[in-house]
Amino acid sequence: MKKLILALLVVGFTSMNAQKLAKSGNSYKLKKVIPVEGRQGIAIDKDYYYVSSSTALFKYDKNGNLITKNDKPFTKFEKQVNHFGDIDIFNGEVYTGVEFFDSGVVRNIQIAVYDAETLNYKYSIDFGEIEQPEVSGITIDKKNNIAWMSDWTSGWYVYKYDLKTRKYIGKVHLQPSPQWQQGVYHIDGKLLITSDDGDSDVPEADNIYIADVSNPKQTRTEVSLFRSIPEFTRAGEIEGLSIDPVTNDLVILNNRGAIIKMGMPSGFYPGYDKEIHELYIFEKTKK
Repeated sequence: MKKLILALLVVGFTSMNAQKLAKSGNSYKLKKVIPVEGRQGIAIDKDYYYVSSSTALFKYDKNGNLITKNDKPFTKFEKQVNHFGDIDIFNGEVYTGVEFFDSGVVRNIQIAVYDAETLNYKYSIDFGEIEQPEVSGITIDKKNNIAWMSDWTSGWYVYKYDLKTRKYIGKVHLQPSPQWQQGVYHIDGKLLITSDDGDSDVPEADNIYIADVSNPKQTRTEVSLFRSIPEFTRAGEIEGLSIDPVTNDLVILNNRGAIIKMGMPSGFYPGYDKEIHELYIFEKTKK
């Protein structure tokens, strides 16, 4: 009985934290938009934006000037891979979740690490056969050396990996589960998760959700809406997200123009002859 009461208290505390933090999502106001080349992920350190496309990495200064890029990032892999998702940065290294992706069919999931200064490949962590079906994004719990990875294909769970032991250590059930998860970012024991659950044909805005994952023993977490993003020029594909460690700006990557079917481009909407990728930079107001 005591264990049951304690569990209920933990769940209630988690829910209250999520609800409290969810309100802060509306305190972000759009500050500016920066065009970039990548269509998948965004990571930020004190000086630079790091952006991933499906098959390349880019490094920009915070005015949107390209510093360097790596457009052949997969040449040193033993297993075939062809796809980055959302990314993160930790201790001068860019962390990526990589896989071989073909219309939602996935194999060879692993973590690949690149040097933040040069974007050169450094090493991979291959967990072998794992239960995670796909990786759409990776984020690092920098305090506990844990990598969290999201899944686009079903999205029922987020998966966690110990960076010290290089072992898979479990999953947490998202309830309810956001549809078509694209990006993920860890902050203060919470995960912010972007969801491509809008409709580009209507248009209908995509959303960011929040989940508390601070309890290392938890197997489930409640998910709340953090913020809808109607500010996108066109409802397209919301992708990666990050928070600037210097300014606390919320930065979201969005794609517009391309028609996407099962994660793959298949033509363009009227008025577009290419897909456009942009960083939407939101500053937090004092409300």
